[in-house]
Amino acid sequence: MFSKVLVANRGEIAVRINQTLLAMGIAPVAVYSEPDADTPHVNTAEQSVPLPGSTAEDTYLSIPRIIEAARHCGADAIHPGYGFLSENPAFAQACQDAGITFIGPTPESMAALGDKLRSKDIAIAAGVPTVPSAPALRPGDPAATEFAERWGFPLMVKAAAGGGGRGMRLVNRRQDLAGDMELASREAQAAFGDGRVFLERYVANPRHVEVQVLADAHGHTIHLGERECSIQRRHQKIIEETPSPVLTPELRQRMGNAAVALARQAGYVNAGTVEFLLDTRSAEFYFLEMNARLQVEHPITEVVLGLDMVEWQIRIASGEPLTLRQEDITPRGHAVECRIYAEDPYRDFVPSTGTLLRWRPPSGPGLRLDSGVAEGQEVSIYYDPMLAKLIAWAPTRDLSLRRVEVALSQFVALGVITNIPLLRAVMQHEQFQRGEYDTGFLEWNPAVTRPAMSDETRTMARALAAWAAQQPVGMDSRFRGNDGQESVNPWHSAGQRRLP
Repeated sequence: MFSKVLVANRGEIAVRINQTLLAMGIAPVAVYSEPDADTPHVNTAEQSVPLPGSTAEDTYLSIPRIIEAARHCGADAIHPGYGFLSENPAFAQACQDAGITFIGPTPESMAALGDKLRSKDIAIAAGVPTVPSAPALRPGDPAATEFAERWGFPLMVKAAAGGGGRGMRLVNRRQDLAGDMELASREAQAAFGDGRVFLERYVANPRHVEVQVLADAHGHTIHLGERECSIQRRHQKIIEETPSPVLTPELRQRMGNAAVALARQAGYVNAGTVEFLLDTRSAEFYFLEMNARLQVEHPITEVVLGLDMVEWQIRIASGEPLTLRQEDITPRGHAVECRIYAEDPYRDFVPSTGTLLRWRPPSGPGLRLDSGVAEGQEVSIYYDPMLAKLIAWAPTRDLSLRRVEVALSQFVALGVITNIPLLRAVMQHEQFQRGEYDTGFLEWNPAVTRPAMSDETRTMARALAAWAAQQPVGMDSRFRGNDGQESVNPWHSAGQRRLP
């Protein structure tokens, strides 16, 4: 077993990995950029190494600096978390070359699964259903027109490398095909350094269901059930739950078996997630991609199974065999996760920056919070705006949804705009409560993405507006208070301010 592990990440996932390492008696080492010098992921580690710079490119995405930090502190292994370098085959190879264990899959399987076209070939070889698609094409290629004529519109253009909605376009008309392929290719080149794109038949109103797998280096592979991830914005998840409210026992078994078959076909080792599109009309599922890392939403799997997935990642990477067997995997109850972002959901999800003046997360039975921030911390422009993940467990789905909705109503986060009101609106929506939703939920329910104003808030707004109207506001937006001192009128730009 390792004695010291460097966590090549930041925020809530680094804190979460640190906790497991400490519980296992392993010393966690943090790396940090200049804006992250006094943050929870640094303070919960036993040792820390600075990375000069502020941007992700200069720090958490710098392979040479991460490897040098691991050598400097004498780490036996590196855990990449998710995001940043977690699915970079060159990073996994650099760890291997430096004699440092990479806690994750091999560089070869990561490279194969990170390419959407190669991963499709692996899925086909494993007998896993895939969406009909064309090979990598350049904009204007005649083969693109031929594929469109065969399958019709709409079609999806996707980047062959990477994901997260980048390099992706929905094409509704023949005359838009070449232009959308060109735009997707440019975006893919900018995001991933690879401008290859391909065409895929569009699956209308799908659900996004993924299956967690664990595989050791001794030939044992199991799945840990599914997660429903269909509530998304910009092709990125914001709410996940397990079990899925629509899977039958037969369909659950088929999807689990398919995920295991694909992982075995790829020679996969460690934790990974096989993602599927589920056609709600035909109840057929199709392979989407495999994420060769720990997922953001892994906590809901942990709480329904009572296990620590990071611990299993570490044990597998150290060479230990899986002692879990498929028959041991018995989910209990229901769990839901909400991602808390510093962003304005009512202004196209634009990130919000500033100082966390108040950060008072809720607590109570069945609640878990994975957080990477603290009160007084600066939320900067440099990194992903996710602040925390709120997880609720209960014996039934209805109770878990009520539990998380109450917790959201008690969540105090002041100083930046968050998506908490949107999360509450989804939880209160009848369609979501019935489990009748797909990846287009926010698009088909625009009222959810409009701010709701309670009677109390409306009354306060009217009172503030009446008060502001009585104040003498000059050209420089200044007024005199009761003490005669001149100061900036806090309500002068009320149109740009959002009431709590």
